[in-house]
Amino acid sequence: MEPYATADQVWAGGLIFARIGAILLSLPGIGESYVPARIRLALALVVSLALWPVIGGALPALPDTLGSMVGWILREVITGLAIGALLRMFTSALAVAGEIVSLQTTLSFAQTTNPLQAAPGTTIAAFLMLLGTVLIFATNTHHLFIAGLVGSYTLVSPGQPLIAGDFTEMAIRTVGDSFMLGVQLSAPVIVFALIFNLASGLVGRVMPQFQIFFAAAPLSVILGLSIFALSLGVLGTVFIDRYRAMARVFAAGAGGSLG
Repeated sequence: MEPYATADQVWAGGLIFARIGAILLSLPGIGESYVPARIRLALALVVSLALWPVIGGALPALPDTLGSMVGWILREVITGLAIGALLRMFTSALAVAGEIVSLQTTLSFAQTTNPLQAAPGTTIAAFLMLLGTVLIFATNTHHLFIAGLVGSYTLVSPGQPLIAGDFTEMAIRTVGDSFMLGVQLSAPVIVFALIFNLASGLVGRVMPQFQIFFAAAPLSVILGLSIFALSLGVLGTVFIDRYRAMARVFAAGAGGSLG
């Protein structure tokens, strides 16, 4: 390969591809199972070639032993998977919101395949996950992902040791924030369900002969889904704003934010 690239250049390209490929494997939308593997690999290769002139100077030199080469590659793959997993974790806020809405509207028994989680889930949760993926691309948030690929080399420099403790802390905080956001996104339906159930219980106590369940069940579904539909615009806006704020951290390479 000497007429085309030196051994050092091939090593630098392979090291970049290891991290970039791992990140793209975990990103929402791009890294989904329904995206063909050839497309994901081709995209990772193109992005790696585009970033090589920018970050090639920050990479370590070609090691002398095979063990050192494998160690460097594994380090970059682990770093890429960790960064991609953090960005994917936050999308679970929509799954939490969908599960809560399904419980409050008595639709939790309606299960469907969720392609973004590779597991069955409620229909509303699957709908919200797909909505979040569409919003990410419709609002050009994926451009922040591309900028974050460069920022990740400032965030976690290849020449520095892995910041496993900071990644663990960030992952725990991200999971907590995503769960809290999911509850906040489903708050209108939660408030409705609380008021509706209190009113149904009061009617049942005042009129014991009235079959409140047969009247309340369809009303709970219709009114709950109506409130969910009315709040869908605000739900999507709040989610994408919070998600873009998180993606900007990686795009800016703000390593201090992990502490």
